[in-house]
Amino acid sequence: MLHNNKNKFLNISIICLILLTSCSTNMIDRSIKYNENKVLEEISSFDSSFNNLNSLLYVNIDKQRMYLLKKGTISRTFKISSSYYGTGSETNSFKTPLGKHEIYKKIGEDLPINAILKGRVWSGAIANVITDDIDTDFDHVTSRILWLDGLEEGKNKGPGVDSRSRYIYIHGTAEEGLIGKPASDGCIRMYNSEVIELFGLVEEKAQVWIN
Repeated sequence: MLHNNKNKFLNISIICLILLTSCSTNMIDRSIKYNENKVLEEISSFDSSFNNLNSLLYVNIDKQRMYLLKKGTISRTFKISSSYYGTGSETNSFKTPLGKHEIYKKIGEDLPINAILKGRVWSGAIANVITDDIDTDFDHVTSRILWLDGLEEGKNKGPGVDSRSRYIYIHGTAEEGLIGKPASDGCIRMYNSEVIELFGLVEEKAQVWIN
């Protein structure tokens, strides 16, 4: 009888291990490894004045990463997704603009996670978030919006290249399985839980450097 109980316990343990392993393979890996000194050197080479800013978001397009700095120190790192079409500022190009920006407006405070925004207003719908590596026909803006305004005339500000007029945002997405590689129509996409977190960590007028 004792022998049978041990076998039952062993079988149950094996089943639980298999289930845990199966679940873990379907989970999104959000872990990020980076060399802080190298990142700071990179930011400094872009503009050494970053130490003077209370808050700064630095986006590395090649690495699909965004770093939140507080008074020159990296306090948080996020995986992001920039434009599938590459980088550029031309109107109707669907590309992610480079250069210095600032947060023009924060939109969506207190909305439920995965809320779908249309025209920067909650539509009343909640997105069905896809965690698999699938590109859908929709580019839903979800959870929160950080609307960006270009600071460099002729590069990301002004006629034909204006980031604010192009509605370039940092926002949540229903296609979370694509985070970590270029997949957007120009904006910077984030995981929904993380864009909500970021929303509470930065203020309007905080600078966003995209490189």
